[in-house]
Amino acid sequence: MNFDFNNPYLSTRIPVFARNVVSTSHPLASQAGLRILQQGGNAVDAAIATAAVMTLVEPVSNGLGSDAFCILWDGKELHGLNASGPAPKAWTPEYFKARCGADATTPPMRGIDSVTVPGAVRGWVALSERFGKLPFADLLAPAIDIAERGYLVPPVVQGKWAAATPLLQSQPGFAQAFLPWGRAPEVGELFRFAAAARALRAIARTKGEAYYSGEIAEALAKFSAEQGGALTVADLAAYQPEWVTPISRDYRGHTLHEIPPNGQGIAALIALGILEKFDIASLPVDSVRSQHLQIEAMKLAFADVYRYVSERSSMEVSTEQMLDDAYLASRARLIDVKKAQDFKAGNPVKGGTIYLTAADERGMMVSFIQSNYMGFGSGCVEPGFGISLQNRGHGFSLKAGSPNLVAPGKRPFHTIIPAFLTKDGQPVMSFGVMGGNMQPQGHMQTLVRMLDYRQNPQAACDAPRWRFNAGLEINVEAAMNPATVQGLRELGHQLEVINDSYQDFGAGQFIWRAGEPAIEGYVAASDPRRDGAAAGY
Repeated sequence: MNFDFNNPYLSTRIPVFARNVVSTSHPLASQAGLRILQQGGNAVDAAIATAAVMTLVEPVSNGLGSDAFCILWDGKELHGLNASGPAPKAWTPEYFKARCGADATTPPMRGIDSVTVPGAVRGWVALSERFGKLPFADLLAPAIDIAERGYLVPPVVQGKWAAATPLLQSQPGFAQAFLPWGRAPEVGELFRFAAAARALRAIARTKGEAYYSGEIAEALAKFSAEQGGALTVADLAAYQPEWVTPISRDYRGHTLHEIPPNGQGIAALIALGILEKFDIASLPVDSVRSQHLQIEAMKLAFADVYRYVSERSSMEVSTEQMLDDAYLASRARLIDVKKAQDFKAGNPVKGGTIYLTAADERGMMVSFIQSNYMGFGSGCVEPGFGISLQNRGHGFSLKAGSPNLVAPGKRPFHTIIPAFLTKDGQPVMSFGVMGGNMQPQGHMQTLVRMLDYRQNPQAACDAPRWRFNAGLEINVEAAMNPATVQGLRELGHQLEVINDSYQDFGAGQFIWRAGEPAIEGYVAASDPRRDGAAAGY
């Protein structure tokens, strides 16, 4: 790809060019990944070390109680890992009706009854055992050091920390873990997390077994019981991540790969399959017409995703049916180039997250994402080991007939999605965008910029974004051209201009393979919407 390396947007960032690269949303995490690479580790080792550090330096987005997903190129082929955890065995619709009332439509948003089995730690172990080079314990050393010695809290993280405090300070364990001064830390204040260091040491020593069947598992089960929750040692011990085959869709001579449901990655594939029916490249990159077509394609994709996507065994339709070319062409014909619409689901039947990516000079590329969901997740923190628990259970439905109806051992609908791009069966880019339903929207918008308009990864990352919410409601970043904003309003889009880019428009990390890794290396970008840092050598 011959990129245009002129960046027309407000950011002054330039891509990082190197043979070994780590791109994350925090400089300390990127440094940890490089440290592991320089010790002889590969990209998987670097990704695990980086993920562990991210649980500490960005606790507003993930923690040791997170779920995770990964797509990686091992040098020869692509692999997917689903490390999202299932519902506790006690969870049924009746369980929640008794606890939340007969009118409840979902499990709670916060608290112990929003916590499913955390999958990230066992995901780290699975990646290490299958693809890693260095001893697993070595990979957690940077995180242990940071947890014990502490780090200075950066501005973006501090802002989210302070915003979450009024909502979560009464949740069990939250104040003890995250409000050591009786308040959120200030920018530049030293935050230490001794309990998490204790957990990381136990995880390192036992290759994760302490977490799922040992002392941490027992502490988590006891904590859950004390709060009236259902998570047990048996639930934790039974959990294993799943190796999966990524689903894919061709676009402009490349192939985008996503993790299959229970995640929402298929939304990006659907949207691109619809956009493929239009000559986007013939339109100016930031024009009203280009942005309108992308918004409408994304709305069509979400209409189907929210109707059909759940744990694969519960879906009424297959991913193949949802991605069928004739079906996507029929959906594309619904777009009116002169008017915004509120689309409903079609019938495809015939008859609060961190993202990181790493790549090494041997050709291994890793696309990895982990999340507590909605910032700090459930708000519940097991105090002895500092396990900040996610709230993915809120993604279940309590409505009879829903494909996402809660059930024992079932995985909920997930928002976090790593992505990977190939061309002619060869690796091109590992990438991802954070932020709830912004993730597939970010995948689509940045790929269109790179593949249709040849913007380099950093420019595509920096460009102003829009975010579809529901109906005709669209948020746009304040940096978007006012003429484009006005033009979209005239088409019927209900636009709100938002100044808080981090909160509403996600953040991304990108590593593009420039050629032979040991010679040309990679082009890496990190998002200015967080304290992001791409680093390499």
